[in-house]
Amino acid sequence: MPVVSITLLPGYSAQARERLVERAARSVRSVIAASNAGTTVFVQEAATYQRDGQRFSAGGPELPDAGALVRHFLERMQARDLQAAEQLLAPGFVMTFPGAPAMRHFSQLLEWAKTRYSRIGKQFERIDQCWGEDATVVYCSGTLEGVWLDGSTFSGIRFIDRFEVAGGLIVRQDVWNDLGEVMRPH
Repeated sequence: MPVVSITLLPGYSAQARERLVERAARSVRSVIAASNAGTTVFVQEAATYQRDGQRFSAGGPELPDAGALVRHFLERMQARDLQAAEQLLAPGFVMTFPGAPAMRHFSQLLEWAKTRYSRIGKQFERIDQCWGEDATVVYCSGTLEGVWLDGSTFSGIRFIDRFEVAGGLIVRQDVWNDLGEVMRPH
């Protein structure tokens, strides 16, 4: 039965501590065959510490939950609040969609999409996160619904989006979907 102790400097929010405890427990159980009930993770605070001749008494910045950030981005995109969505992107952001060249600006995406449909939305089934060394990878999956250029509707089209989030911003989006398989000729 693993017991994990995390020591933090003061100043982190309750939400950050909860995310840290949950993710540490999951990480341990991905390596050790332990049950959820048998895994203990706790957080304690150190008032101050010294490293390399420097004293520290407050924690560093918190990063947003990458899955929540991605969902917020996609919701802003769907609402066509492009200014709010763009604020969640890192400089050098790149997005790729099936049948399209890599894009770095929303204007490119909007021009490309004009030839495919008049409206599109996503119904989320899952949002999964994979924590890496320099970025968090977020996978969103579910179905697409919308309106074709001729005014007819579509729904139930599978999609998977893969995002890379670093430093609290989205740096990459790769999209896979079956839209091209079911597109009606126009």
